[in-house]
Amino acid sequence: MKILLIHGPNLNLLGTRETGVYGAETLESINGRCLKLAEELGVELDIHQTNSEGEIVDLVQSAAGTAQGIVINPGAYTHYSYAIRDALAAVKVPAVEVHLSNIHSREEFRHKSVIAPVIAGQIAGFQGDSYILGLRAIVGIINNA
Repeated sequence: MKILLIHGPNLNLLGTRETGVYGAETLESINGRCLKLAEELGVELDIHQTNSEGEIVDLVQSAAGTAQGIVINPGAYTHYSYAIRDALAAVKVPAVEVHLSNIHSREEFRHKSVIAPVIAGQIAGFQGDSYILGLRAIVGIINNA
């Protein structure tokens, strides 16, 4: 089983960016924890980070026929990227949206996800553990399909 893990814009700055909101854990640390869990679960994890909306669309489209699931943190694109939403809907690969912070307790514009209606579920507010929970969730979804 192969899972595509996509980190969106500004997540490469984790550990130094607004640590009161996003925590002090780095992206490298989160990736390491996810890789360790993937090994325990017996799944292959393909990890990417990009600040480009178009590249996220390309990554999602590449999952069709190559990955059984997607874990995605679209970052700020969560709130307005119909291109990413449409790509997720088009590929018909189950996906889980994750966020480090609780987007529903932050600024009003962050409360709405245009991604949420086309994915299996959303996990938010658990900092780096959101990714761990998301990976466990997508594996469970795939195994129970």
